[in-house]
Amino acid sequence: MTSDHIDRIRTDVAHNARVWNYWLGGKDNYPVDRVVGDRVASLHPSIGEVARADRAFLGRAVTHLAAEAGIRQFLDIGTGLPTADNTHEVAQRVAPDARIVYVDNDPIVLTHARALLTGSPEGATEYVDADAHRPEAILDAVAPTLDLGRPVAVMMLGILNFVLDTDEARRIVRTLMAAVPSGSHLVLTHPTTDPELGGEGNVEAMAFWNANATPPITARSREEFASFLDGLEVLEPGIVSCANWRPRPGQGGVVAQFGAVARKP
Repeated sequence: MTSDHIDRIRTDVAHNARVWNYWLGGKDNYPVDRVVGDRVASLHPSIGEVARADRAFLGRAVTHLAAEAGIRQFLDIGTGLPTADNTHEVAQRVAPDARIVYVDNDPIVLTHARALLTGSPEGATEYVDADAHRPEAILDAVAPTLDLGRPVAVMMLGILNFVLDTDEARRIVRTLMAAVPSGSHLVLTHPTTDPELGGEGNVEAMAFWNANATPPITARSREEFASFLDGLEVLEPGIVSCANWRPRPGQGGVVAQFGAVARKP
């Protein structure tokens, strides 16, 4: 890790990747992250459930794509800190030859990236230090590992909520999906304040987050979330709480986080 990355690590301000890690029961966080995480949880008591549901959704979506859709390439943008059942572990369990590129620009995530790079010998697992706001740079960086002439699953779980301008978020998605061929998939989750998913608690919690932590976050409505999927074929059961996307026995429920998987025709 370079001194620049070390300089970028702030231990006095809560950071999303570390707070998310705390909610998932991990140990890669600092006291400030736990203080803010507890305060957010007091305002939005189901936030830990949201984090776990989002992770479980990842597992189900990647398993479907690898086992049933035949996807062998995954571009996971907004990786977060490694926990159990990361994308490459799920994909390569089904298809050992799967190729995965993780993308994040968080220096804390970068310090743990090596833990993400222990994939199967038949496949490939790489990490790219890049910003989701610059999709063109991401596409250039993944070229040595992913064949963009073959279908790719573009995964953006809980990342577009850090792109505050909705038009810019749409542009990012369009740029990425325009670069991959028919048969590629887009996998999305996103927080919402919609009452239908019990999102009212997100309003005060997000306001507290934006005043006390980084990076700033925004929620979006069902209509705004759906706009990211324009031109794609949304797989059943459509846009739902991520906990209710093809739940396995003992899973399911409702959390204030939309989830969807869509195919590029």
